[in-house]
Amino acid sequence: MGGSARARWVAVGLGVLGVLCAALGVVMILLVPSFMKQQVLKNVRIDPSSLSFAMWKEIPVPFYLSIYFFEVVNPDQVLKGEKPVVRERGPYVYREYRHKANITFNDNDTVSFVEHRSLHFQPDRSRGSESDYIVLPNILVLGGSVMMEDKSAGLKLMMTLGLATLGQRAFMNRTVGEILWGYEDPFVNFINKYFPDMFPIKGKFGLFVEMNNSDSGVFTVFTGVQNFSRIHLVDKWNGLSKINYWHSEQCNMINGTSGQMWAPFMTPQSSLEFFSPEACRSMKLTYHNSGVFEGIPIYRFTAPKTLFANGSDYPPNEGFCPCLESGIQNVSTCRFGAPLFLSHPHFYNADPVLSEAVLGLNPDPKEHSLFLDIHPVTGIPMNCSVKLQLSLFIKSVKGIGQTGKIEPVVLPLLWFEQSGAMGGKPLSTFYTQLVLMPQVLHYAQYVLLGLGGLLLLVPIIYQLRSQGPKDTTSPPNLIAWSDQPPGPYTPLLEDSLSGQPSSATA
Repeated sequence: MGGSARARWVAVGLGVLGVLCAALGVVMILLVPSFMKQQVLKNVRIDPSSLSFAMWKEIPVPFYLSIYFFEVVNPDQVLKGEKPVVRERGPYVYREYRHKANITFNDNDTVSFVEHRSLHFQPDRSRGSESDYIVLPNILVLGGSVMMEDKSAGLKLMMTLGLATLGQRAFMNRTVGEILWGYEDPFVNFINKYFPDMFPIKGKFGLFVEMNNSDSGVFTVFTGVQNFSRIHLVDKWNGLSKINYWHSEQCNMINGTSGQMWAPFMTPQSSLEFFSPEACRSMKLTYHNSGVFEGIPIYRFTAPKTLFANGSDYPPNEGFCPCLESGIQNVSTCRFGAPLFLSHPHFYNADPVLSEAVLGLNPDPKEHSLFLDIHPVTGIPMNCSVKLQLSLFIKSVKGIGQTGKIEPVVLPLLWFEQSGAMGGKPLSTFYTQLVLMPQVLHYAQYVLLGLGGLLLLVPIIYQLRSQGPKDTTSPPNLIAWSDQPPGPYTPLLEDSLSGQPSSATA
């Protein structure tokens, strides 16, 4: 009896535990998705209490700026009207450090900040040093000549004489450090001395002189604390709600984020839009494919072919014109009128005419396309590689002798890659808290539901077994016993049945 009662109570206990597990599993299935969504919303907004705030304030990902130059191999022949031949030099790699300062939370659910950046040369990652000499077009001479094309013959003559007096030529041979971070140019000094309001450049002239130990202006973005629907979107840049570089309302719009984080819960239909002060415009990337980065699910976004298309191929880009061939964007209006163009490296995704006009270019999607890998649940970048090329439109300008017989051509100057991938402790923390834990909770709810179902079977099986089959055997047949050999008490049994006293008692 004791063993049977104990088994019954064990079965009942396991059944109760099964009910609890199943109930908890159902509750988790109903509530965990909402709970996880609330946790993501809480931790991706720009708030000092959020998990991602420290990452937003000072990006822990090591960023690198890699620069490749297009050295002109035949400058004398180009001056005679021959096709340019270029040779790629580099990369010259710089470690990029970024941190936000002057962080001010505003009353309208926005935060304002400037992001300081500094660049430090990395010899071990570079192919060459900053003291390497490279032959490039003299931007001040050739770019200035194109800008002077419609001026009077007298001004052109003065420019020719001035350039000759100062020893300025169409091509220059300078070090990597001078080209990037600036050099004292006698022509710039002369213009600033005698015509102080004529030239926008003061001091040293360099292609990236404004990128080091500087910032990209004052950004004001939505925090998502009060209104999550606009999280990370740019409200203003340098106090402006739109820019005025371009010729259409659409092209002047400041769309998307500041390029560091995006809204969570992305789908393949989502796009990646951000405003780039360096490109003087907003840019939109589109979904390419799903993948995994270091165990973390990601969506890869790439540039559509229409990003730098001209107005003929893609009418919404008409506001960026005057345009040349499709695949390059004229940025002269935000670069002091200089005939500079932005594109993918080696004119990838551009009209083949552009790459065919310069020998030494080899557009390759694997080498020259850009991408951003985003964790779709949080909108945080895991891995990125943004590649862009800067080119100069050059030609012979009648009346300016330094331009010789140069045939019109968009000549690449350099291309650069800004890359970074999350790793180390930040990656481990991100994976544990935002990938592993949600996965554990996701599977735990189904494990509990399944375990509860199995435990509920225990009392059911016990009950069925404890009842067993019913006993259907017939009662003993007393008459049949008379056929048995008589025992010592048989006469007594028979006498009692007949009502006669037995002989033993007579």
